Amino acid sequence: MKRLTLLALFVFVSPLLADGPLQTRWAKDVCADKVHAEYPRPQMVREKWQNLNGQWDFAVSAEKPNTWSQKILVPFPVEASLSGIGKMVDGPVWYRRTFSIPKDWKDRTLLHFGAVNWESEVWLNGKKLGEHKGGYDGFSFDITDALKDGENELIVRAVNPADKGTQPRGKQVKKPGGIFYTPSTGIWQTVWLEPTPYWGIKSVRCTPDVDKGEVEITVEVHDPRPSIWAAVLVGSGEATRATGETEQTGHAYRLKIPNPHLWTPDDPYLYRVSVRLIKDLVGGAQEYGDKATAYFAMRKISVGKDERGVTRLMLNNKPYFQVGPLDQGFWPDGIYTAPTDEALKYDIEMTKKLGFNMIRKHVKVEPERWYYWADKLGILVWQDMPSGDRSIQPNQPDIVRSPESAKEYETELKAMIDGLRNHPSIVMWVVFNEGWGQFDTKRITEWTKKYDPTRLVNCASGWADRGVGDVHDIHVYPGPGSPKPEPNRAAVLGEFGGLGLATPGHMWTDKSWGYQGTRDSADLTRKYEILLKKVYDLKEKPGLCAAVYTQTTDVETEANGLMTYDRAVLKVDLDRVAAANRGDFSKLPKVSTLVGTAQDKAYIWRYTTTKPGVDWLKPEFDGKSWKEGEAGFGTKGTPGAIVRTEWKTDDIWIRREFTLRDQKFDNVYLNMHHDEDAEVYINGVLAAKVKGFITDYELEAIRAEALAVMKPGKNVIAIHCHQTTGGQYIDAGLVEVK
Repeated sequence: MKRLTLLALFVFVSPLLADGPLQTRWAKDVCADKVHAEYPRPQMVREKWQNLNGQWDFAVSAEKPNTWSQKILVPFPVEASLSGIGKMVDGPVWYRRTFSIPKDWKDRTLLHFGAVNWESEVWLNGKKLGEHKGGYDGFSFDITDALKDGENELIVRAVNPADKGTQPRGKQVKKPGGIFYTPSTGIWQTVWLEPTPYWGIKSVRCTPDVDKGEVEITVEVHDPRPSIWAAVLVGSGEATRATGETEQTGHAYRLKIPNPHLWTPDDPYLYRVSVRLIKDLVGGAQEYGDKATAYFAMRKISVGKDERGVTRLMLNNKPYFQVGPLDQGFWPDGIYTAPTDEALKYDIEMTKKLGFNMIRKHVKVEPERWYYWADKLGILVWQDMPSGDRSIQPNQPDIVRSPESAKEYETELKAMIDGLRNHPSIVMWVVFNEGWGQFDTKRITEWTKKYDPTRLVNCASGWADRGVGDVHDIHVYPGPGSPKPEPNRAAVLGEFGGLGLATPGHMWTDKSWGYQGTRDSADLTRKYEILLKKVYDLKEKPGLCAAVYTQTTDVETEANGLMTYDRAVLKVDLDRVAAANRGDFSKLPKVSTLVGTAQDKAYIWRYTTTKPGVDWLKPEFDGKSWKEGEAGFGTKGTPGAIVRTEWKTDDIWIRREFTLRDQKFDNVYLNMHHDEDAEVYINGVLAAKVKGFITDYELEAIRAEALAVMKPGKNVIAIHCHQTTGGQYIDAGLVEVK
């Protein structure tokens, strides 16, 4: 088994780094005068700009502070060790810095914030510029009238209620644990300045039409007037060009694309766009004014029928099976903010190397640079709307939000779409996840589809499906599973897997958990391959169209990642997992039966439903007084069960003798199906302890102590299973994996 270790030594140079439980290797590249130095808005790039990232004065105070005793490194959130603060805060936080603008900046100057979590107010030179609510969308101020010559003072106030409020917040909680994580308070994306003419470009939107071989480019300007024209150039040089007046804001230019080069994950071809404003002068002369560059891709996502009439997800009018990880977008040293742009890129590069063609960005919106790399490197993105407010269970009706809560959700949903709609990698909007904040599902889904008809809409990933949108999405752990395809909706598996493996030396704390534990890297890889084989079986019948594995990396105490939280260790065999994700199972290890289960035939076990003495698990125990029964034991109707002996009580104890040949036992595993908690003993030694239920036979690692007592000849397996609710079942055997 190959195990890819990506880093063994950390060296830090940041003067502001606070103590933290875990760091990434990119932390060494972070310092006060070099922090996220890339232009942050790749879909409307200007040549002139000024980055305001770096050291700012900082304070935690109910009122505007008179003194500034701390420093913070922007754009890392307060809780991040890379910020220099590295701890949770209650109440408002304050930022202050000064700046001067170049003397050649004339006309209008804009101040941009990539994102501030969650509510913010901004002042320049004592003048209030405005305020903003929303932790995931960018916002701007025209600061022209507030500027003065020389040094300018910028102050920002921010408050993040996290889970104490109803606002969209994703996984942020004040008391992290399980699937919920540390909050990100305050400025967490790049802050920058840029000059524009008074009649400059406000936005550029690109909408491809693959079927017609065209692209529509909408240019909005700050000050539309008849004398201002926009020239749009697409491709190399002036391959395609259009001009038009800007008197009507949001003027659309429809351009024909000769021989369109379609974008796919395997061939992520991007077209360049250049937009220039031209001012008519007396005598017919022209003067180039504001200009910006963008890009787009000729890419279409839709739902359609395959050759068998099964509803499928279509990419460029062809069925395209999507497999990707659930990506939380958290970092041990930056929390919401990646240490560097290279770190952002790395996660997507590794996702591609692992054979995935899709990512589900889970209840978080990333900086635009992340989507740029998704566009450029080639990966499909399902973009979640961050969750907020309270939750419902699968069988409950939608919640009724307060008017304020509903308005904020809808405002931020629209802002998310507006901010990201130019990115071709995004193929689906996920409006609700597992009932979190789910309200007016039909209306919200239909509005989203109408507002952006170029993408698919998922009304509810997991749980409370309302029969609307483009997909029917279920969650099954560890799974997999599939809903039935519908005439107009594709069947997708929005979450499955969650195979956990703790990796000492690369953990947030000494505690960790996974939906299902694994013994080591080899065990994790093998179990992953088995899950993906089942996924591809479901593709054929009933017609699964996509599957999302939990997850890309570990996050804090959650150890379900294919990589560790610090991205230093890849926990699986790269080649084998990549092959499985592409549907190639030629690398799957061979599994041979040593001790059969009910899957093979009706093996006889001794059993009792009355609690036995403490020696019941020992090889020398005399179980002749116990009843005999054919495997498996349980109640009919339990998913995946093969019931030959009915068992309806809370507990059952079963024993069976088996014979092994003279061989090594290093690669021996349990093959078992349990509903619910079970303890398995071999020759009196605990071999495995499992919790909850599964819906099919799965391989379970045997503890080293139990492997050590296995021997050629006669052996004994003894199992206790405890059931609390719903179905119940127990059966087990042994297999050898080579």
